[in-house]
Amino acid sequence: MLNRRDAMMRLGQAGLGALTLPGLLEAQKAQAQSPQPRKRAKSCILIYLWGGPPQQDMWDMKPDAPEGIRSAFRPIQTNVPGIQLCEHLPHLAQQADKLALVRSVTHPSTVHEPSVYYTLTGKVNNSLVVPRNQRSRRDFPNVGAMISALTPPGPMPASVTIPRPIGHNGVTYAGTYSGWLGPRHDPMEIREAPSADDRYATPVHLPADLSTTRLQARRGLLNMIQDTDRYFQSSRATEGLTGFHEQAYRMLTSAQARHAFQVDQEPSWLRDRYGRNEYGESFLLARRLIEAEVRLVSVIWLYVAPNGQVANIWDTHGGVSIPHGETGWSSLLAPYGLPPLNQAYSALLEDLHQRGLLDDTLVVSMGEFGRTPRINPQQGREHWGPCMTVTFSGGGVRGGQVYGSSDRIAAYPSENPVSPEDIIATMYHAMGIDPDTMVHDRENRPNRICDGRAITAMF
Repeated sequence: MLNRRDAMMRLGQAGLGALTLPGLLEAQKAQAQSPQPRKRAKSCILIYLWGGPPQQDMWDMKPDAPEGIRSAFRPIQTNVPGIQLCEHLPHLAQQADKLALVRSVTHPSTVHEPSVYYTLTGKVNNSLVVPRNQRSRRDFPNVGAMISALTPPGPMPASVTIPRPIGHNGVTYAGTYSGWLGPRHDPMEIREAPSADDRYATPVHLPADLSTTRLQARRGLLNMIQDTDRYFQSSRATEGLTGFHEQAYRMLTSAQARHAFQVDQEPSWLRDRYGRNEYGESFLLARRLIEAEVRLVSVIWLYVAPNGQVANIWDTHGGVSIPHGETGWSSLLAPYGLPPLNQAYSALLEDLHQRGLLDDTLVVSMGEFGRTPRINPQQGREHWGPCMTVTFSGGGVRGGQVYGSSDRIAAYPSENPVSPEDIIATMYHAMGIDPDTMVHDRENRPNRICDGRAITAMF
């Protein structure tokens, strides 16, 4: 949770060269008055399926593969001829005309912690201590932090993580915040990473009049916003400042910020469409946040079991001691797996399209790696970095396409291999940010924000 001290630090130095926050606000005004060379995505929703979703059981099924590799699930036709998805993603299959599937993403790591770091920052960090790789100010900034550093401030933070960051047992993973860019560009997090001491469960079903996101926001970010607003209403600290200073102090206290978290103001039928669970509500909240001009919303998909055990449930080994975790297949079909993903993801794309927001919003779905072709004795799959699928929608990306391909068992790319830094470069490209942009670290050393190359052929 972001406290008042953190909020005040964010309202201080911008951390981008010698520009102060009011200076960036001035720059924002000047930018608004200059013509834009091309259409750019205003916002991005990053759906992070922590654990490593199995490409062979979801996005890149190989029905002709031999037994022991072939999925237990059937492929089904989508609304785009020639593109198939898993039978347990039927609603998403009807939104395939909005999807671009990159089936050739590859990297060498098969360990969660360094793979999370790599996919969120575009950098390899060989110094990570596994498993206790607590994030630190030595980390390279993740994509949300870079977007924050390169975005003139507005009434909302540039980056928000919901419902909680990646982590467990008191450790929040490296790569999930701004590292050496400093607290000013950390994502707003309305809850901390879960711990085994929490003793709460991720709700699978909610009564019609209850909103987890609203409750969490009241407990976290919304309380901070309201408390800060009351402080400034009674304080003389802001008197005599310029209009841009005033905006800087008040950017987190606006009615726009309060309104964004009030998911229960949405029509009951729409909340039903997304799903009355933490996942559906997080996707719906993501849409509301980008409407409120947050530039990057990260939706982290994990599960906290009733006993407090944290599960990165896309880690489909099977044989884990959580409900439905006996096999890889049963965990994928659990109320925290494919069914809510199918519902919430398809609802998000449909909702953004109907509201005319999809062209301005890039939606990316990814994990830290894929899964092995061979099925293990628990009817699951092991970690596999050499091949995975990442999906893109909106933001100028052409839907209804497949970029790259894998071999006959989805073990290695067979055409157009793509690295994690290429994925990040593509996100920057969609949002009008040059991946070659340089920022300076705490020692004033220049760093290119991304070493990858954007997949421009998808646009």
